Amino acid sequence: MSDPHDADRLKALEAKIAALKTPEPDKDHSEEHYSQAQLAWRMVIELVAGLAIGFGIGYGLDTLFGTMPIFLVLFILFGLAAGVLTMMRSAKEVQLKQQSAAEEEGDASGD
Repeated sequence: MSDPHDADRLKALEAKIAALKTPEPDKDHSEEHYSQAQLAWRMVIELVAGLAIGFGIGYGLDTLFGTMPIFLVLFILFGLAAGVLTMMRSAKEVQLKQQSAAEEEGDASGD
């Protein structure tokens, strides 16, 4: 013989369990919070990757054509330029995110 009060408690417990079982929406990669060190490492890796790819292409072409320093130097410079360009894009992306977050914070405090 169950008490009607127990049935209400059981329904409330089932509702809490169902609410906890629903998955949380996945965070978008762009919404994650990065520390300054993570951003610095990201930019360093982008620069080094550009240099490494330029070195690899230049060395490969020089080996293929037998003209050792020409393509190597040329593609290292191209890789450096590509790495710096990618770093600048990343910095601009971070700056825009910070500005939009500051504007949202300003809008929220101004309400």
